[in-house]
Amino acid sequence: MMLDRRSVLAGLGLSGFAGLGSARAQADWPSQLIRIVVPFTPGGSTDVLARVIASKLERVIPGKGFVIENRPGAGGMTAAGQVAKADPDGHTLMMGHIGTLAFAPSLYANVPYDPVKDFQPVALVAMLPNILAINPTLPAKTLAEFIAYAKANPGKLNYSSGGQGSAAHIATAYFCHRAGIEAIHVPYRGTAPSVNDIVAGNIQFTLTGGPAVLPLAEGGQLRVLGVAGRERVGFAPDLPTLAESGLPGFEAVQWYGIVAPARTPPRIVEKLNREINALLGQPDFAATLAKDGAIARPEPPEGFGKLIASELALWRDVITRAGIKAAE
Repeated sequence: MMLDRRSVLAGLGLSGFAGLGSARAQADWPSQLIRIVVPFTPGGSTDVLARVIASKLERVIPGKGFVIENRPGAGGMTAAGQVAKADPDGHTLMMGHIGTLAFAPSLYANVPYDPVKDFQPVALVAMLPNILAINPTLPAKTLAEFIAYAKANPGKLNYSSGGQGSAAHIATAYFCHRAGIEAIHVPYRGTAPSVNDIVAGNIQFTLTGGPAVLPLAEGGQLRVLGVAGRERVGFAPDLPTLAESGLPGFEAVQWYGIVAPARTPPRIVEKLNREINALLGQPDFAATLAKDGAIARPEPPEGFGKLIASELALWRDVITRAGIKAAE
C-alpha cells in the first residue's frame, strides 16, 4: 500500500506541517508569471478585456507580472479543460465567457470540464447587453408593435446570427420563445454579415451586441427597439429595456469574468477580486467598456459563482427547448 506525504505526516501526529508548504506558497504569491488564458484568438473582445485587466493588475500586484496565453480551439473548450486541470496555486487564470461557461455544456457532448465544480470564480468583469435590432422598413417602432407584427406573420420572419450556436442565435431564440413568436434562424459566418443582411432587407431582426447595431441605427439603417439588460445602459440611455417594454424579467446578456482552477486558495482569490473590482470602479475603465457596448458589474466571487450557476441552468433550458446544436 502506498502512502502519500499527508497520510504519513498525519500518522506521525505532524499533520500541521502538511499545510505548511501551501501556506508558504500563498504567502509568496505570486512567485512566478501569472498566466491569463484566453480561449480564443487575439483581437477579440475576450482577448482585449484580458489584456486590459492584466496591464492594470501588474501595477497593483507586485511580482513577476502577467502574461496572456491565447489557446483557441473547440469553441474555447480546449483551453477551459486545460485550466480546470492546472495547479490551483493562483498562477493560472482564465478569462471566461458566457459561451465557454454557460452555453458549451448544452451545445456539445463530452465537454472536458464542469463550469461549476472545476472552476473557482474570481471576478465578474463586464456584461454586454444584447440589443433588439430590426429592419427599419418593418411597420414597428416599439417592441409591442414588433411582436404584434410577428404574430400576424408566423414563420415569415427571419432572424440572423453570427453562426449556429452563437450568442446571438441563442439569445434571439430565447427572445422568440418569451415573445411567443415564430421565426426562422439564418446563421452567417460572423456578426457583420449577419447584421448587413438586416440592413439590406433580406433578414428582419436579431438580438446581438450593441457595437454591431447601434452605429447603424444612428445612421437610420437599422431600428433598435430595446436592450436586453436588467436596466438601461449609459451609452444608450433613451433605449428602454425589453423588460420594461413588455417582457417582464427578460434578460439576455453576454458576460466575461476571471476564473481560476477549483481549490485556488481563498486569500489569493480575494486579493484578485478586490483589485479587479477596484479597477472596475475607475471612470476611465468604465468609459472604455462603454465604447464597446459593455458595462462593469463588480461582484464578490460568490456573486459571480451564482451567476454562472443560474446562467448555466437558464441557457440549458433555452438550448434544449429550441433544439439548438453547435456548428459542425
